Amino acid sequence: MKTRRDFIKLSGVGLVSTATFRLHSSAHDVTPGFKGTEIPFELGIASYTFRKFNLEDTLAMTRRLAISNIAFKSFHLPLEATKEEIIKTVEMVKKAGLNLYGGGVIYMNDEPSVHQAFDYANMAGMKVIIGAPNHALLPLVEKKVKEYNIKVAIHNHGPGDKLYPTVESIHDKIKDLDPRIGICHDIGHTQRYGEDPVKDTERFFNRILDVHLKDVTASSAEGNTNEMGRGVIDIPGVLKVLLKNHYTGIASFEYEKDEEDPLPGLAESVGYVRGVLRML
Repeated sequence: MKTRRDFIKLSGVGLVSTATFRLHSSAHDVTPGFKGTEIPFELGIASYTFRKFNLEDTLAMTRRLAISNIAFKSFHLPLEATKEEIIKTVEMVKKAGLNLYGGGVIYMNDEPSVHQAFDYANMAGMKVIIGAPNHALLPLVEKKVKEYNIKVAIHNHGPGDKLYPTVESIHDKIKDLDPRIGICHDIGHTQRYGEDPVKDTERFFNRILDVHLKDVTASSAEGNTNEMGRGVIDIPGVLKVLLKNHYTGIASFEYEKDEEDPLPGLAESVGYVRGVLRML
């Protein structure tokens, strides 16, 4: 049986100390992609991970992990940003050699917020909005998806969330809508709800447009994010389903632990996932 240590040894990143990471790095002095990190689908970072850090440091740390895709939470590109501010930020992302593929989680509580979300994503060149629109606004969201050709991946938020607590609750609302409206499967919140992330990934795969990768300490509302492979989620099982079904989206790490110093645990998680993927 392959152990967690075996997965990390094959990762191409493994355990990385904080000394390896210089936050203020230019696009020219950041370590390029590691050998042996190729996988069938792409990995990304949900920038909520770096919510205590500025944009420059967020981009530098993402590059240090040899990850090229990022989805911004509003900490790093405010929804209220002007066109000029968005252009400037997008240029910074491109200069860092990264792909700003999406934004979110973006809440849509009324019609103006729906219009704002799509205008924001369109100006930034995002391909997907990771969102949580009120149920009554889904017809408008579908109209905007058709107008902009921007996907909407609705995010499940687990116990305590009345809007979309589970992947199934999302699917029930979107199953008859445009297929560009789908699911961002947060496997941590699925586990915290007491559901099986492996089974839900398989069951609802045809509508999964984005994935939030994480591990949690318990299969209950009290479960908290921890380093991947140290928690209760069957990470190899989830990844196996993605591989088997030829997932072509992005699977982004959303590491919510150690918000003041997330990089060591995040690097360990990235290494673990890469090791699992190489084993599979």
